[in-house]
Amino acid sequence: MAKKKTIIVMMGGPGVGKGTFSKMLMHRHPFIHIEAGQLLRSEPADSVIGRLISAGNLVPDDLVCNLIRNEIKNNSDIILDGFPRTLGQAKWLVKNYSATHDIHVLYFDAPDNILVERIQKRIHDGSHRRDDSNMSIIRHRLENFHAITIPAVEWLRTAPGIKFSEIDANGDTTDNFRDILSALPQYR
Repeated sequence: MAKKKTIIVMMGGPGVGKGTFSKMLMHRHPFIHIEAGQLLRSEPADSVIGRLISAGNLVPDDLVCNLIRNEIKNNSDIILDGFPRTLGQAKWLVKNYSATHDIHVLYFDAPDNILVERIQKRIHDGSHRRDDSNMSIIRHRLENFHAITIPAVEWLRTAPGIKFSEIDANGDTTDNFRDILSALPQYR
């Protein structure tokens, strides 16, 4: 029987470093990188998805899951960056892919003040993300993260058929990546 492919799930609040850590892992292994936020942001600004994102709201699960399903290739190792964000998306992922892939969730834990600092740094460094540009939208994204994504994280901690690792993301990038590689020793 062929070895199952891997899905590494990068979860954490806005600005925690999911994209940065995804790129660092991709330098070690030929993952397909599926960045949910980028997929959603690539939708036209006047579309339903574009208007929801501009207001800092989450896109309905069925729309997001369909976008992700279209990107997942069963013959490749994958990094899911910023998906799942809801309990429904988490259950969909486990139900649809835990039999065909080894799923390992990396949850990056950092307090809101650190997340805001990192988003502000991203803006300073030239981010052109619409959802980074307004502090009220950033606060709204953080509220959504706590209300909607944390229940998904808590469910995934004990979900059947997957592995879950929590990474303390308060430190610098080098320390955080060392902790990631400790959780994923096959990619050291």
